Parts: sequence; C-alpha cells; structure tokens
Amino acid sequence: MRVDERIKGRQGYGLIQLIHGHGKGKTTAALGQAIRCVGAGKRAMIVYFDKGGTTHYSERSVLAKIPGLSYEATGRDRIDPQTRRFDFSITDEDRKEAARGLQIAADAMRSGEYQLVVLDEINSTVALGMLDEKGVLHVLDDKRDDVEVILTGRNPSAALLERAHLVTEMRLERHYFYSGVQAREGLDY
Repeated sequence: MRVDERIKGRQGYGLIQLIHGHGKGKTTAALGQAIRCVGAGKRAMIVYFDKGGTTHYSERSVLAKIPGLSYEATGRDRIDPQTRRFDFSITDEDRKEAARGLQIAADAMRSGEYQLVVLDEINSTVALGMLDEKGVLHVLDDKRDDVEVILTGRNPSAALLERAHLVTEMRLERHYFYSGVQAREGLDY
C-alpha cells in the first residue's frame, strides 16, 4: 500500500473514490455510502449512467423518499420487455444520454448543494466509448474542492484509476448467474 502524497493529512470531503471490477456490489457499495452521507446530515446526488428505464432498479423507489438524496437516471432501457434480452449495442442516443449525465454530474459537483456525487457506471460508459475520458477528467478537475466523488463500473481507464484516491476492486469468484439463476427482484435489481 503506497501513501498518496497528493492528499497526505487531508481532512473532510473532496476525494475521489473508484469502485470497479467484475464482481457484484459496485453500485450497492456506492449507494451505501450515499445513504451514510445523508444520514450524517449532508446531501448526495447519484447520477446513473446507461441505466435508463424504470422497472429494473428497485432501489430507486426508496431513494426518492430519502431527504437529502437526489438521483438522475440517464441512458435508454436496454432490456427488451418481451424477450428480457439485454441490448449491448452502442447508439448515438447512448452517447447523447451519457453527455447529458455528465452535464448533470458537472452541475451537481459545482453547485455547492451536494457533498457527495456518485457517478454510477461512469467507468463502463467511458470504456464503451459513450463518453470521452478527457471530458470526464475535466469534470473531475472542475469540481468543488469539498465534493467527494465516487466512480463505479467495470473497466476503468488507467487515467481514472490514477486520479482516484481510493480504489476498490470487486473480484468475481463465483456467481449464481452462471448456474442459470436469473436476476432476482430486490436482490439483483
């Protein structure tokens, strides 16, 4: 474990956390921190990237009821309602929605209203080419110094990993999905 000289001795909010990997729990960990933040009397914003639709994210019905916690979902609904198959294609609409999400995040990080901003699936959004890495780094550089940011998703770029002050990898050892267990409401979505 190396000491991060950029933040040695720093106190309070303002760091960048990154949660990545192929294991389950990245979004769940970030949501837990957002709830902890608002429980301490602060305000948090969650920007969901590439998670459009309303029926696949059970936590949102509760998040909307938590004072001090705001969220905005961007992206299109990728799950076909008839076949339940996931659409892996990347379209112009995906890129437009990703840019909209990044603007929402930038505004939240500069507003002074939030102490924590979660960019859920931002790593994957960059890796899949929906957003330019340089644009995301610019938004991180332009944030208020007292705003904590959490980046989640698979396949973070080297630059995002380097920018982060805390990096956690969720590593897959076994997953019931590979045994034929379908995603379960309330546990997986």
